[in-house]
Amino acid sequence: MLGPVLVARWDLDKTYLRTDFDTLRDLVRTAIERPDQKRTVPGAAALMRELGDAGAAVHIVSGSPESLRGRIVAKLELDCVRWASLTLKPNLQNLLRGRLRALRGQVAYKLRALLRARAEMPAEIDPQGEPVREVLLGDDAEQDALVYSLYADVCAGSLPPERLAAVMRRARAYEDEIEEALRLVSYIRKDPVVGRILIHLDRQSAPGAFARYGARVVPFYNYLQAAFVLFEDGGLRARAVLRVARALVTQHHFAGDALGQSYLDLARRGHVSGRGMGELGEGFAELVRGRRASPPGWSELGEMLRRIEAGRAELRPRAPERPFPIDYLRLVETRRRARGSQR
Repeated sequence: MLGPVLVARWDLDKTYLRTDFDTLRDLVRTAIERPDQKRTVPGAAALMRELGDAGAAVHIVSGSPESLRGRIVAKLELDCVRWASLTLKPNLQNLLRGRLRALRGQVAYKLRALLRARAEMPAEIDPQGEPVREVLLGDDAEQDALVYSLYADVCAGSLPPERLAAVMRRARAYEDEIEEALRLVSYIRKDPVVGRILIHLDRQSAPGAFARYGARVVPFYNYLQAAFVLFEDGGLRARAVLRVARALVTQHHFAGDALGQSYLDLARRGHVSGRGMGELGEGFAELVRGRRASPPGWSELGEMLRRIEAGRAELRPRAPERPFPIDYLRLVETRRRARGSQR
């Protein structure tokens, strides 16, 4: 049985939903919000719909508690998005078992969820006989860049099991969690399947802070930037990118010049190179050809494309990606000390 051509694994809070949980009051409000009161990050639903329409399988792995499943499902249905699976954290089970570290810990929970999802895929190859590729979407509020990079290196076979166990112990995982992770690793085929790790800068973190993870990790400010990256990687068509851009214009009042600057920002950081810009222009021309009046938002899309064209001198070919050694033990320890100093 052949699987999808692309798998998109999404975090939920601060990646798809605009969730606040920095205080106890925030946590209570999040728990009692009706589905129609939950706010989606601008452009996230549009991109998720486009990925689904392109044949990608969307799997959501969230640290939100299992008790919120009904409200989350209702919200996703309100947004008219399709998803293949929704994994939520078993906080009540952890509490009843006295596993207090697991209530806040993300590394062991998310890593095992990702590995389990990969191991349980109906097929790990696409219709062309190639490994099914993955794109991972998270945010800068938790440990998504760390966990996703760990997962990517484990799938690629570049992180030995004993090294993975050491990292998980440093992250204060329980021994049975480590054993389960190692068992799941043994089930999956080893291929460099993760092409991109897209990190939503919800907290406006400096993009340079993620350089320690290598070029595979792409910090982004808005979902059109994520769409641009996926387009250059072949995961989206030109019209899909234009529809995401139009959603940002018509629903969230983005200006065309700002959208063009979003592309140029990615180019300056080396994440896009201008490949396919002709296809975007042709797609736009086809959409407006023969219309007596432009639909809402199309003038802003024209301005976006003009701004990108005016900045073509800034575009450079993407540097070839090379193996990038990540010091996971040091990153975990730095994260632990930072959290301890905030208490």
